[in-house]
Amino acid sequence: MTRLRHGRASARRQRYDQTKRAADAVVAGLVLLLSAPIQGVVALVVWRDLGRPIIFRQTRPGKDCKPFGLIKFRTMKHKAGELSNDADRLTPAGRFLRETSLDELPELWNVLRGDMSLVGPRPLLMQYLGRYSPVQARRHEVRPGLTGLAQVMGRNDASWDKRLRLDVEYVEKRCWRLDLWIIAMTFRALVRREGITARGHATMPEFTGVES
Repeated sequence: MTRLRHGRASARRQRYDQTKRAADAVVAGLVLLLSAPIQGVVALVVWRDLGRPIIFRQTRPGKDCKPFGLIKFRTMKHKAGELSNDADRLTPAGRFLRETSLDELPELWNVLRGDMSLVGPRPLLMQYLGRYSPVQARRHEVRPGLTGLAQVMGRNDASWDKRLRLDVEYVEKRCWRLDLWIIAMTFRALVRREGITARGHATMPEFTGVES
């Protein structure tokens, strides 16, 4: 009986993953069209505030740790001398874009291409891959997301241990009901501008490895 229930759960999970990819593509394409005027304004703001390049590109690990090129609007000045830390490099306009998550609108292209999903663990840095415990590494069993369980349960103000634990919890419990709840809570967090930065940091401190 236990094996039968496990088989049914596995089949449901497989159907969910397949239909989720189709839903991601449809929704991302629609939102890209609707947000085109907004993205045009944001691009102009970034150009006037920081100059070129307007788009920030960085290699991040995706599903099964496969690298992909993440794209978002640039919010920081280039590293140079005294501008070596995030607090100094982040401009007022860039801070606003981060607070409202407008800087992440180009990531919809990543969703459309299949690099990311609308909901899933946030894509972190390539150098973190070797620092995860075996349990924490399970966050890469699914596509990274524009938003995720960790983002609505503390975002950058949550500790690394909590964020990674929530990422794995999402992997284990992922379903349409949870995805819809996360999306709803994401809009609430954006309105309230909760958890934008970690305490004492302009963004988020480096992950150096956490026991789990």
